[in-house]
Amino acid sequence: MQATLTRLLGVLTAPALAIGLLATPARAQTDIVQTATQAGNFTTLVAALQATGLDATLGAPGTFTVFAPTDAAFAALPPGTVQRLLLPQNQAKLSSILLYHVAGTTLDSTQVLQQQTIDTLNGQRVDVALVGGQPKIDAANLILTDIVCTNGIIHVIDAVLMPNLNDIPQTAALVGGFDTLITALTAANLATVLSGPGPFTVFAPTDLAFVPLPVTRLLLPVNIPRLANILTYHVVPGRIYADQLTNNQVLTTVNGQTLLVTRQGDSVFVNGIQIQTADVETANGNIHVIGDVLLPPVF
Repeated sequence: MQATLTRLLGVLTAPALAIGLLATPARAQTDIVQTATQAGNFTTLVAALQATGLDATLGAPGTFTVFAPTDAAFAALPPGTVQRLLLPQNQAKLSSILLYHVAGTTLDSTQVLQQQTIDTLNGQRVDVALVGGQPKIDAANLILTDIVCTNGIIHVIDAVLMPNLNDIPQTAALVGGFDTLITALTAANLATVLSGPGPFTVFAPTDLAFVPLPVTRLLLPVNIPRLANILTYHVVPGRIYADQLTNNQVLTTVNGQTLLVTRQGDSVFVNGIQIQTADVETANGNIHVIGDVLLPPVF
């Protein structure tokens, strides 16, 4: 494995240095923003950082890893995308996208390529993979590595990474198969809550999971408190990935009651119900898909 990584890093670094994209200094003299500015190939990235105020964050002392898209990477986005994102009303979206390119720990190229995923400062994870021998961060190619700065490290990529900018209800609607859940959340006035900052982890029952329940009766105004109690039993504060769920772990839900996590090999169960699809990332949390409705002990 180490030999493979060494060969890959040699391939990555040599051509990029040969064309003069950016040379790694023997000893870092500048921070991440200064380094990107001086390189001359990251003018769009620097402008975006300045527009969101994140230039101050990445210019401050820290231990950051930045996957930096080149100007060509931004230019490859659909026409008008960068201009729209730079508008004041889109600052939150732009910040989320930029933070999706930043990890809070300094990771050199060897450490990056030893990961399968990396947690970013926007809360979501990027995937790390070798595809045909080419190192990738999500769908972007890693084209230059280990640009050492005073407050972290830059790795250059050839595409802009795009996180999910949709919240939990929006993502559930786009994925499909959660019409009953969305209807129930709306009726119980919880859709707005799950559209908020969070983050939340939702164990989301599919439409088929609701079939055995008297959904029509639960949707009556008199039964909304009971419905809300059931729904909040599926929600845990915080963004929890499947690999963070451990055997016999107890989770406290938003309704104050608890769920028991068990594991059998790679399979994860919540109160004995298996997670069918894990880690559907959203802008404000995670969705884990389950095939049965969780009924709280007290409702």
